[in-house]
Amino acid sequence: MEAGGLPLELWRMILAYLHLPDLGRCSLVCRAWYELILSLDSTRWRQLCLECTECRHPNWPNQPDVEPESWREAFKQHYLASKTWTKNALDLESSVCFSLFRRRRERRTLSVGPGHEFDSLGSALAMASLYDRIELFPGVYEEQGEIILKVPVEIVGHGKLGEVALLASIDQHCSTTRLCNLVFMPAWFSPFMFKTTSGHIQFDNCNFENGHIQVHGPGTCQVKFCTFKNTHVFLHNVPLCVLENCEFVGSENNSVTVEGHPSADKNWAYKYLLGLIKSSPSMLPTEDSDSLMSLDLESRDQAWSPRTCDIVIEGSQSPTSPAATSPKPGSKAGSQEAEVGSDGERVAQTPDSSDGGLSPSGEDEDEDQLTYRLSYQVQGPRPVLGGSFLGPPLPGASIQLPSCLVLNSLQQELQKDKEAMGLASSVQGCLIRKCLFRDGKGGVFVCSYGRAKMEGNIFRNLTYAVRCIHNSKIVMLRNDIHRCRASGIFLRLEGGGLIAGNNIYHNAEAGIDIRKKSNPLILCNQIHHGLRSGIVVLGNGKGIIRNNQIFSNKEAGIYILYHGNPVVSGNHIFKGRAAGIAVNENGKGLITENVIRENQWGGVDIRRGGVPVLRSNLICFGYSDGVVVGDEGKGLIEGNTIYANKGCGVWMMSSSLPHVTSNHVSYNGLYGVAVFSQKDGSGEFPGGHGAQENFSEDGDAILWEPELEKDDDPLRRPVTIALVESNSINHNGASGLYVQSSEALHVVTNVIHANGDRGITVAQSGQLTRVTNNSISCNRQSGVKVEAQCKVELRGNGIYDNRGHGIITKGDSTVVIENDIIGNRGSGLQLLPRSDTKVIKNRIHSFRAYGIAVRGRAKALVQENIIFQGKTSKTIFQQISNNRECILQNNKFLVFKKKSDTWRLVNPPARPHLESSIRGPSAAHSGQKVTAMATRITARVEGGYHSNRSVFCTILKEQMDS
Repeated sequence: MEAGGLPLELWRMILAYLHLPDLGRCSLVCRAWYELILSLDSTRWRQLCLECTECRHPNWPNQPDVEPESWREAFKQHYLASKTWTKNALDLESSVCFSLFRRRRERRTLSVGPGHEFDSLGSALAMASLYDRIELFPGVYEEQGEIILKVPVEIVGHGKLGEVALLASIDQHCSTTRLCNLVFMPAWFSPFMFKTTSGHIQFDNCNFENGHIQVHGPGTCQVKFCTFKNTHVFLHNVPLCVLENCEFVGSENNSVTVEGHPSADKNWAYKYLLGLIKSSPSMLPTEDSDSLMSLDLESRDQAWSPRTCDIVIEGSQSPTSPAATSPKPGSKAGSQEAEVGSDGERVAQTPDSSDGGLSPSGEDEDEDQLTYRLSYQVQGPRPVLGGSFLGPPLPGASIQLPSCLVLNSLQQELQKDKEAMGLASSVQGCLIRKCLFRDGKGGVFVCSYGRAKMEGNIFRNLTYAVRCIHNSKIVMLRNDIHRCRASGIFLRLEGGGLIAGNNIYHNAEAGIDIRKKSNPLILCNQIHHGLRSGIVVLGNGKGIIRNNQIFSNKEAGIYILYHGNPVVSGNHIFKGRAAGIAVNENGKGLITENVIRENQWGGVDIRRGGVPVLRSNLICFGYSDGVVVGDEGKGLIEGNTIYANKGCGVWMMSSSLPHVTSNHVSYNGLYGVAVFSQKDGSGEFPGGHGAQENFSEDGDAILWEPELEKDDDPLRRPVTIALVESNSINHNGASGLYVQSSEALHVVTNVIHANGDRGITVAQSGQLTRVTNNSISCNRQSGVKVEAQCKVELRGNGIYDNRGHGIITKGDSTVVIENDIIGNRGSGLQLLPRSDTKVIKNRIHSFRAYGIAVRGRAKALVQENIIFQGKTSKTIFQQISNNRECILQNNKFLVFKKKSDTWRLVNPPARPHLESSIRGPSAAHSGQKVTAMATRITARVEGGYHSNRSVFCTILKEQMDS
């Protein structure tokens, strides 16, 4: 634009010298001039805003170095704020009789100070009329008695902030008052600097020092750009109050107390404040709803649905094997055969192959290679079985989570949860926005049915940031809470509300502390680097903890104890220096669909009466065990993926009573599942596992016992025996299941596959350990080993293709009944000296060793078994010495005689048989079952001895309904 031949830049320079009224007149000339005036935002409008003595930088005190979006808009808001306190003036004037005939009186300005019209504030107020302006010139004004405001007035300090100090106690009895640019200090006779019970008070750009401010409902207040030094703001039953851009410093108690339910009786300013809040920019995200839904919810639901995975183990040179044409790099043409000692332990390892890669064929023989195909139908855990977590972890590779596990934004969560959206949008009681609380005892205290909303504040170096008690409700959005000397946010006595999008870190106690029936919604927060736990729930505390990032805390990310019972779902809990989640001292909780990774202690630690429901979580890459069930721990552990932890997948004490079902436990460094008892004087856990210390947050349990609630949770049923059921336990570094226990244990319908040691090791079993309907296959040593003095029952299992013996037993009370023991490298069943074993109704086959081998003076009853011949006629039964305590009755020995002989596992079909297994409530709940089936065995041999003709054994998949 050029006007009068002057360029645009020169016009802007000229207009920069104009004052506010002149700018307003120029903007009315024409549209071009209007746009020119608007273009002065970063020059003249910025200058006018910063030179105004009644206001401060628009982003003070939290971000004074950040420019506002518009200086003109910020100045406009400051200017209008000085006018809106008189909003009800016209209503008051019009209520006077004969208002049409009465001449409207102009506002007066009364000057107070040395050499001016009045010497004191009290004398000026005595002469003031409605809505007069009283200016206090620089100086200190001390009032000797209480000042009562009977008419609406505006009291303004002249000059810079700090030049006018007012020592007074003011009681407002009128409808409205505004105070600006003053330094308030209490009078000698009262700590209250200002109080009102019904009217509206507006503070702009004031400092308050060492006193109290009190507002009672239906009174309201609006406070902007003020500093409170050791000053307490007390709000009782207020329907609505607004504190914006204020600084609270050095409080000896709480900086702000909000007490009582908002009053139903509202003054004239309530609607004005409500409209002001709705018209001002919100702290909530405002992205377009289409762009927010970056994650396809339908595909996410599909990703969480059950899936089927086929694991195929085949000989490397079979014409039917798809792997024959692409051998694994670095593998040998013929692997070394395992050397099996007399007790069944492997003394030489064969090279590993993909996914267990265990072939029963004798690679050094002159016959055609055997093909052994075993197809597993694996029902994986619901949430996270994706390609990233089915194969072995790659050293040094970054963790790539499936898209279904990426955290949603706050706006996405609010759109999904209408109740949370309603809480986030509600305003009731007190609104505290863009304020700074620092270097004091407490921030905001909400009690006795109070309501408060906090947006965009900073709380730092306090004893605590926010306390919410006694049926009060808080809404906290996008606040920054750090370096508190106790917990950051503390809720008790049925406190609740919404805590969303906050950054909570470096606090000395818990980031959020929930007690005594409090029930908040904790959503999309970052809670990290705490000196103790991230979130603590105790004393019958509840709450919904969802979609948070909880990381790098010194103690547990979430700690549940003393009957705390939260719902914990969809969180990422990682890199903690203790457990990811700890459930202790009779704690409960529904813990679902979380990603718990890279924690120093157990991913989840359950001890001393803890009884959570742990379902559909991804627990991975921990530096210790995946799930630890310590002394007297209980609960349901169902449908989790426990992957690539350096310790065990699941570690539990024998005195605990968990129900471990339908989990996918794979690629852990030690045992897949370990049951261990320290009560038996056995010291440390094999592998050096030490007991976890008790990191209690708060005192003795007796403090919480009087408030216990009746436990009627249908998700938890009484458990009298520890149960390991329907899990897929595969590719772990040591045994799939290790038992060293003096108490009963049931192991039912699990797939125990391709583990680095034995499938199941029972090192100690004081009471009966039942191993029923499991598939135990392709493990690097024996399928099952039972040590001396153990009581074990093996029933209905399928023990296939292990590199050692099928079963080794030294136990003094072992029952092996109705199992299929097929295709193992060593003997099918090896009975060691001083063992006492009953072997009844099994089907046993070994390729190159004996079906049953009895070593030394073993006591055994071998009855009604079917024992298939292997490669030679000497591979059916071996008894080293003349042992009269070994009784053989009614066994069937099948020897090959001609090439056309065919054997089938058809009556009954190949085990395990899930139809006959006992299923608990959890199985019916999830519909998840892990099965492994081998349905036909066919073998053809010329004569009774080995020849150059082919020998093969094939076990094919048969679909079975479970």
